[in-house]
Amino acid sequence: MGIMGTSEILKADLEEFRRLLLQGCTTSTTYYSSKNNPACQEFEKLPNREIRDMRRDEMLDDHEIDEKLVCVTSGISFLGLAIVNRLLDYGYTVRILIENQDDLEKLREIEEFDEIRNNDSNSNASDSRSSNSDSFGRVRNWGVVMAKLNEVESLCDAFQGCCGVFHTSAFADPAGISGYSKSMADLEVKASQNVMEACSKTASVRKCVFTSSLLACVWRDNNLNDLPQLLDHSCWSDESVCREKKLWLALGKTMAEKAAWKKAEHSDVKLATICPGFITGPELCRRNPTSSIAYLKGAQEMYAVGTLASSDVSKVAEAHVRVYEAMGKIGGRGRYICFDHVIDSEEQVVKLTTQMGIPANRITSNARNTDSVSRFRLSNRKLSRLMSRRSICC
Repeated sequence: MGIMGTSEILKADLEEFRRLLLQGCTTSTTYYSSKNNPACQEFEKLPNREIRDMRRDEMLDDHEIDEKLVCVTSGISFLGLAIVNRLLDYGYTVRILIENQDDLEKLREIEEFDEIRNNDSNSNASDSRSSNSDSFGRVRNWGVVMAKLNEVESLCDAFQGCCGVFHTSAFADPAGISGYSKSMADLEVKASQNVMEACSKTASVRKCVFTSSLLACVWRDNNLNDLPQLLDHSCWSDESVCREKKLWLALGKTMAEKAAWKKAEHSDVKLATICPGFITGPELCRRNPTSSIAYLKGAQEMYAVGTLASSDVSKVAEAHVRVYEAMGKIGGRGRYICFDHVIDSEEQVVKLTTQMGIPANRITSNARNTDSVSRFRLSNRKLSRLMSRRSICC
């Protein structure tokens, strides 16, 4: 028996997986394990990257793989759900990764309120999926899998069969005042490393889109005279500045994104990272309170220097899908800054804080002193160029 074992075994595994993924998503969790898949076991034993590249191509060429199957970590979060829905709009089959029973209950509530879209009769879904319909006869093109972000093997099982991964998971501390503590930065880094390692170990996964934050780009020592006035995708936050100012979310996002890029250097999985500003949109206060509070720590200074920017959740979700689809082309990979508006007036601050239910002076108080504060300019030109292209799947 060669590296692959028999093609019949792998084909049967894939067919069983598709059946499980699309079966009973509303009432039970879909599980899949590659422990009994000889192809996956042999793939992980291969000694070096070059051989893995070759064998990965052979596996994907010789056996049917669903090019439209992707996995979204934390797909029930404010942003994660928006990405799931946008992927469904584009005709993808989506596997939502959750971590525990509480997440499953939240998912059931989300579906009860019809917040996850269903494909209509004109869906791109194949005939083999058409029997998986809800009570209204609409095609359901999503499933759920339970896995732990701190366990690589668990993530490998969750990603098995997927061609792409959207890593949107972030940590929050609902009991904490700021919504994000120093220890969470280390958890963010470890999760980032585990996701990238699992992607590289999973034969089917070719691409990963990683959700970072604009906070990973804008925090520097603004007292330095030689800082460029233009902030774009090439800029990184200074970790020492984040620690000094106790900006733990900025630190966590910066460290986690760097860890992902470091892992990607030794992997054949294509990586792109998206750095959105403060994410806004309908139901923001109900769905995204803790991470919003953490993002706004340091908001006065960001407002003063011109780096406080907002991103509508639907546009951030669209950016994730468009970047994913561009990754197969030259220039599609890399880092992208994503924002809609730079908040540079008190009127815009009032609009934002009203949506958040917090006083405006939390951002504007002592924020402007034009005589002593340097102003910077944010640029999302790289993403704007990509988004201006006609979508291949719309």
